[in-house]
Amino acid sequence: MKTEKKRGSPPERTGAECLIAGIEQAGVSVVFGYPGGMIIDVFNLLPASGMHFVLPRHEQGAVHMADGYARATGKVGCCIVTSGPGATNTVTGLATAYMDGIPLVCISGQVPTDMIGSDAFQEADITGITRPITKHNYLVRNVDELPRIVAEAFYIAATGKPGPVLIDLPKDVQRALTRAPTVSPSDISIRSYQPDCPVDEEAVAQLAKAIQTARRPLFYAGGGVIAAGAAPVLAEIARLSSIPVTTTLMGLGAFPEDDPLSLQFLGMHGSVAANRAVAHCDLLIAVGARFDDRVTGKISEFAPVAKIAHIDIDRSTIGKSLAIDLPIHGDVRAVLVSLRKRLHPKRRKEWLQEIAEWKKAHSFTYEHPEGTLPPQYVIEQIDKVSKGKAIIATDVGQHQMWSAQFIKHRHPRHFLTSGGLGTMGFGLPAAIGAQFGRPEQLVVCIAGDGGIQMNFQELVVAVEHQLPLKVVIINNGHLGMVRQWQQMFYNRNYSAVVLGQRNRPCNERMEGACDAYLPDFVALAEAHGAVGVRIEDPAEVVPTLERAFKCPRVWVMDFRVTPEENVLPMVPPGGTVEQIIHRLA
Repeated sequence: MKTEKKRGSPPERTGAECLIAGIEQAGVSVVFGYPGGMIIDVFNLLPASGMHFVLPRHEQGAVHMADGYARATGKVGCCIVTSGPGATNTVTGLATAYMDGIPLVCISGQVPTDMIGSDAFQEADITGITRPITKHNYLVRNVDELPRIVAEAFYIAATGKPGPVLIDLPKDVQRALTRAPTVSPSDISIRSYQPDCPVDEEAVAQLAKAIQTARRPLFYAGGGVIAAGAAPVLAEIARLSSIPVTTTLMGLGAFPEDDPLSLQFLGMHGSVAANRAVAHCDLLIAVGARFDDRVTGKISEFAPVAKIAHIDIDRSTIGKSLAIDLPIHGDVRAVLVSLRKRLHPKRRKEWLQEIAEWKKAHSFTYEHPEGTLPPQYVIEQIDKVSKGKAIIATDVGQHQMWSAQFIKHRHPRHFLTSGGLGTMGFGLPAAIGAQFGRPEQLVVCIAGDGGIQMNFQELVVAVEHQLPLKVVIINNGHLGMVRQWQQMFYNRNYSAVVLGQRNRPCNERMEGACDAYLPDFVALAEAHGAVGVRIEDPAEVVPTLERAFKCPRVWVMDFRVTPEENVLPMVPPGGTVEQIIHRLA
């Protein structure tokens, strides 16, 4: 692979040097990764690079950190891992990013090219494994192509609908020499990939006319609004035309929930007002959303009386789940800017009054019996004590839905959660990545006692880098969401959902420890170098949060909450808004 020396050509570099130069050229300042034999040549160069390197304790943590960094900053996240198990450990993180449209580039080491396919030590076909869960991937066989491939990877990850890209880099290619120059992502043009498309002005004009004539229009905003940086123009149009706005889970923060036009989020655990508005609107304008099953429920009865418009950068999403009356393929922000120019002030007093009544009658609420600690109360206080300014990264489960319900989401890129894949173990490493990306910001990880145990080892990363991260564990002693489904749909057959030692019979080995919870999260936090506290008294919630948020150290707060609290309201899976469950007997 060694190239001939030519007069005036760039100096020879190794593939590893080309990779580092390409990553830096792409504007990466923080890299997450875990070393190994098949990527050691790249890691040998990291100390001398201008990038800040972060060593997680597991490759899954590396991808989630890069993901959280990307969600919080809007930049492309980057991680580097070794071959074999190092590469396969990234699969869940890549699938998480792919489902939610998050831009990141993952570089994996690989055995030398002449050993590929021989079942060599720590060999895995990671390009084959990740083909369905990456936007694109590469197996580099020629060092001369590497600078272009690195630039392409960052370009593809960030443009169009964002997503993860993987570069699999054999060890001999890392060591091979080339004179190929570094390429910038801004100089990339790929004939078969044209993510930019002109605004269809005729389609926008049709949508503007439909908005002006509609009596009950509704915006349905997804994560694409945030990815496109379109939140300000969406708010401008909504207020100009008096159009209420509901969001998906990924779209939380795309429209401020303290605005009277906000209906909060919709779907299975969304607000009654949002779900009713979808059922009664005559024009539903989906913006950067994909009509997933947790939103639509029974698809044949979703928005039954509405004309449906769909704006999305991903052409394949439009019409994928249901028929669309007004399809508009294009960049969400560009389309909304064009739409704004065609609209005039419009007042819809009757529609807004009807929605206001639904909101008043069916707001998110919970009971708080004396002496108990409801999980919703803890989450409410996080929002109040932080004055709504914290970046919230959640794990997956009941606490995730309560965080969506009881935090007032006001800003884009302030609510980071695994939406499409529902990945437990996401919250803590994603929060760490977000804190690296937004060091000036208060970052709070909200997790359940189940999910936090999946990647708790990453806490030490926050400690050793002296991050001011705060971790809130909503500890109900169960895998709460599964327990709730077992209660509601499986005749309370609580199978494999009880955590720790609660409600388990004592035996001679436990010596009466049946009321304890294992592991001891306070002791575990302290073992990692963090502050650990346990809270059971509601009166201690606010003072504890206030102390934690003011302290520069890492805090882990174990809130022992009501064990059998449920996330309500709930539209049953495959059900409709008419079947919504408000309370359980």
